[in-house]
Amino acid sequence: MAEENKNKEVQEVAGMDTASQPDTAAQQQNPEQFLKEFNWHNYEEGIDPIDDNKLEEFEKLVAENFVDTLDDEVVTGKVINITDRDAIIDINAKSEGVISLNEFRYNPDLKVGDEVEVLIDVREDATGQLILSHRKARVIKAWDRVNKAHDEGLIVNGYVKCRTKGGMIVDVFGIEAFLPGSQIDVKPIRDYDAYVGKTMEFKVVKINHEFKNVVVSHKALIEADIEEQKKEIIGQLEKGQVLEGTVKNITSYGVFVDLGGVDGLIHITDLSWSRINHPNEIVELDQKLNVVILDFDEAKTRIQLGLKQLSKHPWEALDENLKVGDKVKGKVVVIADYGAFIEVAEGVEGLIHVSEMSWSTHLRSAQDFVNVGDEVEAQILTLDREDRKMSLGIKQLTPDPWTDITSKYPVGSRHTGIVRNFTNFGVFVELEEGIDGLIYISDLSWTKKIKHPSEFTNVGDKLDVVVLELDVEGRKLSLGHKQTESNPWDKYETEFAVGTTHTAEISEIVDKGATVDFNEDITAFVPQRHLEKEDGSKLKQGESAEFQIIEFNKEFKRVVASHTAIHKEEEAQIVKQAQKKAAAQQAQNNTTIGDVNAELQALKDKMEGKK
Repeated sequence: MAEENKNKEVQEVAGMDTASQPDTAAQQQNPEQFLKEFNWHNYEEGIDPIDDNKLEEFEKLVAENFVDTLDDEVVTGKVINITDRDAIIDINAKSEGVISLNEFRYNPDLKVGDEVEVLIDVREDATGQLILSHRKARVIKAWDRVNKAHDEGLIVNGYVKCRTKGGMIVDVFGIEAFLPGSQIDVKPIRDYDAYVGKTMEFKVVKINHEFKNVVVSHKALIEADIEEQKKEIIGQLEKGQVLEGTVKNITSYGVFVDLGGVDGLIHITDLSWSRINHPNEIVELDQKLNVVILDFDEAKTRIQLGLKQLSKHPWEALDENLKVGDKVKGKVVVIADYGAFIEVAEGVEGLIHVSEMSWSTHLRSAQDFVNVGDEVEAQILTLDREDRKMSLGIKQLTPDPWTDITSKYPVGSRHTGIVRNFTNFGVFVELEEGIDGLIYISDLSWTKKIKHPSEFTNVGDKLDVVVLELDVEGRKLSLGHKQTESNPWDKYETEFAVGTTHTAEISEIVDKGATVDFNEDITAFVPQRHLEKEDGSKLKQGESAEFQIIEFNKEFKRVVASHTAIHKEEEAQIVKQAQKKAAAQQAQNNTTIGDVNAELQALKDKMEGKK
């Protein structure tokens, strides 16, 4: 071993006296020989004293010829021996170093004479052996090389080890670097596993020294090559030019096509003359196809492409004999609230407005009649080949129900219909498809005071109706529901005539009086003064008593009652006078209803103590 040889040589010169040692000139001419023959034992024992000049010269030679084992710098050593477990490395120090063969697993061909980079890990172990590390040296050197590649923009080789979240792990100079999925290629990657195990060229794009993270990119190298191709292609672009491209990406709104380094977009509306729901109905990834340049911006960075423009417009191929009034068949492709679009030929559509779907004048939605995908038959109503527009109708294929309306629904006839819609003023009732009639709110009930039709009925309910009016030209029907029954107020006019007496409870105390429910239809008003009982107290809510009718108005459905008139003669006389007056007026029939109502109101006011 080299260390043993050095010790032996030192021992051989141990007997040299001071005179026999080489002089300074000899030292300078052959320093290695001087160091080899120097008597270390005599010097350490003080047998051979050396003057200060020679000692300084000796220290200078040691510094120039031996590695300082205190430094943490990476040095190059030579393999001088390989055992079963270790490699012996000479780094030109006072002794050789040892490195475990485990650190050379990546290099199974290591042999004596190879030069390797090492870092002094331990200056001397328990046996005085110098311990080196090749692995740590590789890491330090690797970071130096990575930093240099980043600073100078150098291309490095890396080994793709495995997949990870969002990208790949790449071995670069023994350092694990991250390759984002977006930096693998210029086109989207669908199979990451295809890159595992490959050695590829990369560019170091980012280094985080704090967390020791390295990010590399393969895409950056491709883009540099493509950039030159882009300039050449963009410079030759013209509107109307037809180019071959490859489908690079498919989205819901269109298709991106690679024109050879330059991407263009085919919007979904430019893929086919027919309506489509998604571009993948027309094209697939990596498909090669011819496209036409429709437009581009001034910088030519946004290129609009077309596919359907390479074929003849379907309207130009439409049957020349097709005309208004003809029947056509087609498929429902789009539905809106106002109608449905029917494809009668590939790329040729007609609109069926919702008003042309049914003879009914009641407003409905197109979804009530057809669904997307339905095959329908329709009649051509308008046809404009120049503007490429066509309107269709379905209801024209069935007879107009208003043709014989007078015989089917004469005035006074009774029918049953279905409530279709409400308005603030009435209810629309459908008697049959295409025949709708309106019941005004005042014709819903003889007795109930209805503020809105929804208080009386619901959409979808069946109602019995009577035809009140019929307007054939205006296609309008006026209906009534209350007319299906006799007017109960005709009967109540006799039952609750002025002067009649009835027993009931005070149902509610209201402003200026109270109300009394005689039955489900008749609710009478009792003025405050007429609530007084015989003992002077007043009736309270829930209290039962006898009441005399002092006013009955059938037209306005108004009934006024009095409890006081039962036991006070003055009020009773007033009631009798009103009763006689009303009878006389009815018999003579010389006064108007308004006059009678005015006199009745005057009498009531007098009874209430008004002037």
